[in-house]
Amino acid sequence: MMKEEESSRTASSSATTDCKLLSPSNLPQLFDSVDAFLFDCDGVIWKGDTLIDGVPHTLDMLRSKGKKLVFVTNNSSKSRRQNALKFQSLGISVTEEEIFSSSFAAAMYLKINGFPPEKKVYVIGGEGILEELKLAGFTGLGGPEDGKKTVELKSNTLFEHDKSVGAVVVGIDPYINYYKLQYGTLCIRENPGCIFIATNRDATGNMTDLQEWPGAGCMVAAVCGSTQKEPIVVGKPSTFLMDFLQKKYDIPTSKMCMVGDRLDTDILFGQNAECKTLLVLSGVTNQSTLQDPSNHIQPDFYTNQISDIFDLLNS
Repeated sequence: MMKEEESSRTASSSATTDCKLLSPSNLPQLFDSVDAFLFDCDGVIWKGDTLIDGVPHTLDMLRSKGKKLVFVTNNSSKSRRQNALKFQSLGISVTEEEIFSSSFAAAMYLKINGFPPEKKVYVIGGEGILEELKLAGFTGLGGPEDGKKTVELKSNTLFEHDKSVGAVVVGIDPYINYYKLQYGTLCIRENPGCIFIATNRDATGNMTDLQEWPGAGCMVAAVCGSTQKEPIVVGKPSTFLMDFLQKKYDIPTSKMCMVGDRLDTDILFGQNAECKTLLVLSGVTNQSTLQDPSNHIQPDFYTNQISDIFDLLNS
């Protein structure tokens, strides 16, 4: 490691009092105390469609050391299958079973809570939600195909909607429009017992490698505004997905480390589940935000990017 980088890392460490900068001295303590690493994807593994430096050999090293790897993403635009294909396209071997997405969480919430299969689900979001709903045995409406639909605001206009819709799921939607907002709003307000589910409430996300973009929280806020109702949030920081992780892997949360780039979702998710937490500065959260006196979410450790784990273990 270069001396300039060491100097920068040491200076960073002294500026943060509530969490520790990952270092050769404290990494073994973290590494040896956990059996599974839970990784966020956007801003941690990749930015947009660009892989972050050092990710493949870091993941390979963790697997070779016997660590279980799990990928927990709030991005609902893709299903688990679609996410596995993205990993594959970037040269990383990850199975669908290792991926827990908020699109999957939305479908599982309905299934676990006995949502009637004859009821339909209106989706403000992407194909990932529709695919996971179908796999769970539910009929989804809306999604991308409603992205080009328009409304006519004129006298005596009555907007028709399907009265058999029993849930509205809202996630990240680059094609959100007035039609979708009206459809979802009518279902929630007029269909008896209609459930309002948000995949997540991230304010922004690394949708491309060059900048942040509005996240699902913007779409969710719009529906909150028109319905005057709050959603059931199934993605991070809700611990809903943690139940699936524990059932599948039978690993205590105290033996897990959540690695993410967002304080209010990834790190809070880990803390809510009593996991160890590692913040990486390769995505949404920068060092000044972490160290700002107004920030009360402090991870156990922080570092620049996940390849630091590889570098520090081999330093």
